[in-house]
Amino acid sequence: MSRKYKFHNPTAAYFVSFAVVYWLDVFTRQAYFTILEQAVEYCRKEKGMEVFAYCFMPSHVHLVFKSNNEDPSGLLRDFKGFTAKKTIKAIEENPQESRKEWLLWMMESAGKKKSNVSKRQFWQQHNKPIELWSGKVIKQKIDYIHNNPVEQGFVTNPIDWKYSSARNYADDETVLKIDNKNMHLGMMEQ
Repeated sequence: MSRKYKFHNPTAAYFVSFAVVYWLDVFTRQAYFTILEQAVEYCRKEKGMEVFAYCFMPSHVHLVFKSNNEDPSGLLRDFKGFTAKKTIKAIEENPQESRKEWLLWMMESAGKKKSNVSKRQFWQQHNKPIELWSGKVIKQKIDYIHNNPVEQGFVTNPIDWKYSSARNYADDETVLKIDNKNMHLGMMEQ
C-alpha cells in the first residue's frame, strides 16, 4: 500500500471508503444494515469514535470519522472485523437469504486468495484513508458521501437515502446520531 493511503495523524479526522469483496451487494436487507448501525453506535460509546458523516450503500461504506483514542487504524480494523463476523453469521442464519450459498462461496473464494484470511473474507482490505485538513476538504468529502446514493440512481434527493447522514444534516436523527455536523466550519476558521 502506498504511503499516500495511511493513517499518519492519529488525532485527525479521516474520510474512508471500504467495500465488500467483489463489490457484492450484501446490504440489501434491513438486518444487515442494522449490523452496521449497531457497530457505529458501539464504536462511538466504547471505542471513542466520532462520526461526522456516513453513508451505507449496498456494497460499501463511507465514513468521516475521528478516533478520540488516537488509533484510527485500530478503530477501523475493529469495526470491519466485528461487522464482517456479524454479517456473515446473519447471512448464514437467514432463511430468507436467497443468495446465501452464492454470497458465502464468493467470500470463501476471496478468502482463499489471502494468506491472512482463515475462511471467508468479507471486506476488501484497503480503506484509502484521506486526512481531512481543512473545512473545504471536509465539505467536499461530506458532499461526496451524501450524493453517492443520488449518483447511483437510488434516490433523487440525498436525504431520501435512509442510511446517510444527509438526513442528520437536515435535522433528522432517526437512524443514527452523528457528532458535530458543523465540524468543517470550525476548521475553516483555522
